[in-house]
Amino acid sequence: MTSTAIYAAGAVCWRIIDGKVHVLVIHRTVYGDVTIPKGKVDPGESLPQTAVREIAEETGLAVALGVPLGVSRYPLSSGREKIVHYWSAEVSERAVQQSTFKPNAEVAAVEWVTIKRARGYLSYEPDVEILDNFAKLVDQGVTSTFSLTLLRHGKAVGRSGWTGADASRPLTERGVAQAAGLVHALPAWGLKRIVSSPAVRCVTTVAPLGAATGITVKRDAGISQDAWESGDGEVRRVIGKRVRSGKNAVLCSHGPVLPEIMREVALATGTPLGSYVTDAAGLEPGAFSVVHLSATNSGSGIIAIETHAPRA
Repeated sequence: MTSTAIYAAGAVCWRIIDGKVHVLVIHRTVYGDVTIPKGKVDPGESLPQTAVREIAEETGLAVALGVPLGVSRYPLSSGREKIVHYWSAEVSERAVQQSTFKPNAEVAAVEWVTIKRARGYLSYEPDVEILDNFAKLVDQGVTSTFSLTLLRHGKAVGRSGWTGADASRPLTERGVAQAAGLVHALPAWGLKRIVSSPAVRCVTTVAPLGAATGITVKRDAGISQDAWESGDGEVRRVIGKRVRSGKNAVLCSHGPVLPEIMREVALATGTPLGSYVTDAAGLEPGAFSVVHLSATNSGSGIIAIETHAPRA
């Protein structure tokens, strides 16, 4: 992030009403305009974390992020640039029923409208462009999605400086900081499962995330480096189970194993193999790629991939 720019994040919140996709727009009190829910990053926040928080604050809705919809950039009167990252966010009926929204000094009203009506409502062209990106997903029939997040464990003590078993190598101080940083981003995708290689460096990487979300970390040797090196890995089994379940999950593994994991995700979803698949697996320690898959059309392949650098 550049110091001169102002960063923000938001989402196109959507749901089905009377068999038709509707999106949420907000009528802002002070500006008298109509926009997509979004807001500025607070100190220490990640962009995904900001998007979820801002939607909760502006609309009263608890959401999980779906497919990334792009980035808007526009100049402000101060001369600085505003950069806004957007995702889609499917809103459950339960979330609507539990909404805590009340008109306030910032937002006068929230309104569910069709995509066609939203195009006419929105006050700013960058918002319309983001809405059009979402509309493409609707046209393709891939709005409902789930995600598999491929996570490389945090920075660990090197092999040359470790006399014990490779699987027992611990995280370095930086790796511990990277593990803590994951708590600021990964819950934004509405995690339901955490699967980890049994190696200490992997389990320790996802331990803070498990504690923060209340999700028990499942250790599976099928994605361990030891099993991969000995030819006993079971990546296809692990990925097949995760794709079939359709639940948002994190898989924490090792640099050499991640390309095979990514390849199996592609094969399990009928996705043609390409450089973008390879790139998504080329992660530095503590980084992760979120792979978005259709929840309703298993043959539609990978919908989108977003890669995030470590926070430390």
